[in-house]
Amino acid sequence: MRAVVMEEFGGPEVLRLTEVPEPDKRPAHTPLTVSRAGVNFADLHARTDSYLAPVELPYIPGNEVLGTDPDGRRVTALLSGGGYAERAQAHRRLVYPVPDDVDDDQAAGLTLQGCTAWHLLHTVLGIASKERVVVPAAAGGVGSLALQLARSAGARPIALASTEDKRRLALDLGAHAAVDSSITDRLSERIKDAAGGAVEAALEMTGGETHLEILRSLAPRGRMAVYGYAGGDPTPAAGKLLLENSLSVTGFWLPHYYGARTALADSLRELYGLVRSGDLKPLPSLTYKLADAAQAHRDLSARVTQGKLTLIT
Repeated sequence: MRAVVMEEFGGPEVLRLTEVPEPDKRPAHTPLTVSRAGVNFADLHARTDSYLAPVELPYIPGNEVLGTDPDGRRVTALLSGGGYAERAQAHRRLVYPVPDDVDDDQAAGLTLQGCTAWHLLHTVLGIASKERVVVPAAAGGVGSLALQLARSAGARPIALASTEDKRRLALDLGAHAAVDSSITDRLSERIKDAAGGAVEAALEMTGGETHLEILRSLAPRGRMAVYGYAGGDPTPAAGKLLLENSLSVTGFWLPHYYGARTALADSLRELYGLVRSGDLKPLPSLTYKLADAAQAHRDLSARVTQGKLTLIT
């Protein structure tokens, strides 16, 4: 079969399309024929050896796929690598049927990014109606979904985005306000100005000075859920800031939910329901050929994309 393989860590050029043996059958796993593989920031971290979990070379990236199971049913699945390939093996409890009334483009962005956004808001932050919540990368995969989910819960999302086009998109998706995140100077003050005061909750996935600025935008007893460090600089919690305003900062990594019996299935069911009702509209996927995985990584890293990125096998 064809697969994108890393023989070394490094830049996008280490992603090479080649022929490899099909994955070995594994107990409690389901073989899948892959039609799309999701491209996520976790894949960039795996490529540069900065991922939260160790990566052994040679390695096929990709933690999320859409395809068919041996009975021909459309499914999505979460993996621990191996997704950038024509076939993959997924643990059977991490394989989810796609309803007939949800198309491939909608389903492609909901399993990893949709469940991440849902649990960040509802499980970690426990977002409440009328609360102001900061949503970073609001035109991206997780951000665009989190913005809509916050709005559907009655919260007031404050979108962060780096370009005027992305901020306009965020407002079209229901953001209460949109703030330029391309410059970190006075970001906390600009967030509070846009929100009409300090905010009750925030998502954070950039790291570095942006992390601290978002933390400074929180009201007393505010909450932050940290789910990444796309800027490459994971920031330690700032003890003085936490103490001054009794702030809470919680880390989130979706694989820790893989063992929860119904957590992901339940959140997917909620997401599909919101898609049916029209309250959640996943952005159209930006698709690349499997041979163009390196370009997909370049584009995601450069923040020039909107919504979900997938590789078509």
